[in-house]
Amino acid sequence: MRNLKRNVLFDSWIMFKRCLVISLRNPEALLVAVLVPFILMLLFGTVFGNITNIENFHYIDFIVPGILLQSMGQASQYSAMNVAVDMSTGIIDRFRTMSISKSAVLVGHTGAGVIRNTISTMIIIGTAFILGFRPQGDFWAWCLVIGLLVLVNITFSLLGVLCGLLSKTVEGASSLMLPLFILPFVSSGFAPVDTLSASIRWLAKIQPMTPIIDSFRSLTLGLPVGDDLVIALTWCVGMISVAYLLSLQIYQKKAA
Repeated sequence: MRNLKRNVLFDSWIMFKRCLVISLRNPEALLVAVLVPFILMLLFGTVFGNITNIENFHYIDFIVPGILLQSMGQASQYSAMNVAVDMSTGIIDRFRTMSISKSAVLVGHTGAGVIRNTISTMIIIGTAFILGFRPQGDFWAWCLVIGLLVLVNITFSLLGVLCGLLSKTVEGASSLMLPLFILPFVSSGFAPVDTLSASIRWLAKIQPMTPIIDSFRSLTLGLPVGDDLVIALTWCVGMISVAYLLSLQIYQKKAA
């Protein structure tokens, strides 16, 4: 059993390094992953920030969580596309002939996705500070922020892996990830939920982005978190579990 665990960890590490190398060999994708978060933060923090007024909030402080989730959703598209490429180019057939843990391929793509998402996150936060973002959370609040960021990164990366497995084409894999980019718009990411129209308000309250965004906002600004953090963690753990189990089942079926 111990040798089996060691083999799974070793295989996952090898697949993780392989996926990172693939990302480094695609400078265009890396450039987009860097520029898009920067442009989003710059656009919403300057252009829309000058025409938007939210009571008790500086707009740049208010929108940082929403931009963070959007950038992670956009960066996770590359996880979906890389998995789709693997499934369509025959490399999986080669892996099948080797003594490689089936879960290692999925873990490798997920880990590489977390690294890409982390880069986007750092760019967003750095740009936000330049534009006037001034968080008020204490040390322990920031520990929770970092932990939640890692959990959300894993969630989005695994969803990207699942979409890549479900899609038959690279373009289709990218399209399946579009909701992760759109949902922050219909949440509390850019305007308070109470100010939205009735139909959009209903969607904003039941979807996972709102409690995740509200948790980030409350923790970074030193506000009461309430039940949002528990709901956000429940959503993330649930999506990770479902995405991983479905991805493993689909991968085993396609690689059989």
